[in-house]
Formats: sequence, C-alpha cells, structure tokens
Amino acid sequence: MRDPQKPSSARNVLGGELTGCCDSPATGFYRDGYCHTGPHDVGSHTVCTKVTQEFLEFSAQRGNDLVTPHPEFDFPGLIPGDRWCVCVARWKEALDAGIAPPVLLTATHEKALEVVPLDQLKRYAADLQ
Repeated sequence: MRDPQKPSSARNVLGGELTGCCDSPATGFYRDGYCHTGPHDVGSHTVCTKVTQEFLEFSAQRGNDLVTPHPEFDFPGLIPGDRWCVCVARWKEALDAGIAPPVLLTATHEKALEVVPLDQLKRYAADLQ
C-alpha cells in the first residue's frame, strides 16, 4: 500500500515526482497505488487512467476483464470513474480505436513515453485543468 509520507522516487511523464494513482482498490503492477514498473512488469502498467465503460468493454474484448471481481486477489472489479494503472500498449490500442480513457499525467510513469508521445497523453489529460 502506498505510504503518503514516503513519496515515490519515480518520475512522471511531466518530469515531476510520480504521484499515486489509486489506493482503493490498490492499483499498479506492484499493487502499491502507483504506476511503478520494473523488469518483471512485462506489460508496462504505467498509464494512470480514469476508466470509462467503453474502455472496460474494449479491454475485456481483448482478454483483460477488469470488471469481474476477484476476491482471491483483493480485486473488487472496476467501475467507470475508477482510477487504474493500465498497460501502455493497451492504452495506445484504445487511443488508436478512438476510445482512450482520460489520463492522470502526474501519476503516469515516464516509461509510458517510450510508447506514447507526451502530446497524445496531454490530449487526454484529466489533471491539466
């Protein structure tokens, strides 16, 4: 679980300190509330999104059901509006399909920039207002 007293040492896509994405349910590859990544995170769960119904359906159609609860993994299932760290390639797929969900740039890991340019992420920014 993310400790608000111990900020992340990772950087976000804007070059600042990576902020938390979601603690309830705990998101991220490491389930620490951050979109941290590392050598075992093959999918690069680096984009903090505010999921939409369209995106949840899109993801399920591609084999990643984020709606169905899995209590054995402390996963209640997501509903539209929840924040979640998604794989950058899946977010890019959704972008290409015209249904990319909003992004929280301050909570999106800089590694996402290896796949998606900052200008594309900024077009979907939920935290630049």
